[in-house]
Amino acid sequence: MPAPEAAQMQQIARGKFMSFALRVPTGWQDPAGEAGDTYRDAFKPEELNTAPGSPPLYAPVTMNKYHTDTQKMLVAKTGAFIDGACSAICSAWGQWQSTASFAGIVVMGPVANIGVLVGPPLTPLIMASAPKASPMELAYSNAIAQAIGIGWLAFTLTVKFAATPLWPTFALFPSPVVPPTPNSPIPFKTLVQVPVSISADILKLAMVGMFAQPTAPFHQQIFESIAFAFEQCYQVWSASTQVTNVLGFGAVPTCLPPIMPPGPVIGTALMAPGGLV
Repeated sequence: MPAPEAAQMQQIARGKFMSFALRVPTGWQDPAGEAGDTYRDAFKPEELNTAPGSPPLYAPVTMNKYHTDTQKMLVAKTGAFIDGACSAICSAWGQWQSTASFAGIVVMGPVANIGVLVGPPLTPLIMASAPKASPMELAYSNAIAQAIGIGWLAFTLTVKFAATPLWPTFALFPSPVVPPTPNSPIPFKTLVQVPVSISADILKLAMVGMFAQPTAPFHQQIFESIAFAFEQCYQVWSASTQVTNVLGFGAVPTCLPPIMPPGPVIGTALMAPGGLV
C-alpha cells in the first residue's frame, strides 16, 4: 500500500482535535448584574447571536460576534496547520517508502531471519514541506518532525525477519547454485517489530518536550491530534503494505555430484528500494 493519503491523516487529526471540545476565548465569564447589562447594551442585537465557524475545531464561548470571530480565526489557523503538517508527514512517508530497503537477511531453507530495514531520515523530509510561515509554525513543525523522525528510526531498527517463510521452493532446491529468487509477498505487519516509539502517547510526549513552550495555548491538543493520526495511519499501512521482491540466493551444500539430491538453500537475501507496496 502506498503511504497514507494526506486527506486521511488530516481527517483523523481534525476529528481527534474536535474531541477535546475546546471553547474560545479561554477564561471568559459573562459579566453579571449591572456590568452584564452594560455589556449587552454595548452590542447591536444581531452581534449577540452570530453563526460560528465550521468545521468546529473550537466552539465559541458565546454567539457574540467577537467570540465567533475569535473562534473562526482559530479554526482557520489551526485547521491550516494540521492539514499542512499531515500533508508534509505523508509526503515524507511516501518518499521513505519508495527508497527503503532490506539488507543482511539470512536465508535458511524456505525462511528468512534477521535483516536490517534502512531508509532516509524522516525529519528533513517532513521539514521540507511542513508549515513554517511564522516562527511559531516553524517551532511546531520542528517539534513534530523531530519527534516522528527519531521515533520512526527507533522503530525501523526493531523490524526483523524471524523464521519468516518467504521461498517455498528453497526447502528442497534441486541445484547447487541458487539464482536470485523473489519472495512470496507477505504483509509488513507479520515481521517482528516493536512500534512503541511511534505510539501516540510516546510521540506526543516527544513533541511537547521538543517544543518546550509550556504556556503556548492548545499545543498539547495539536500534538496529540497529529500523534494519534500518525499511529492510526501506521496501523492501516502496516496491515495493507506488502513486503515484495526480497531476492534470496545462495547454495545447496548437500546438492553435490554425482548424486546431487535436493536440499535446503543456505544464503542471503536483500530487498531493493520499491519492495514495500
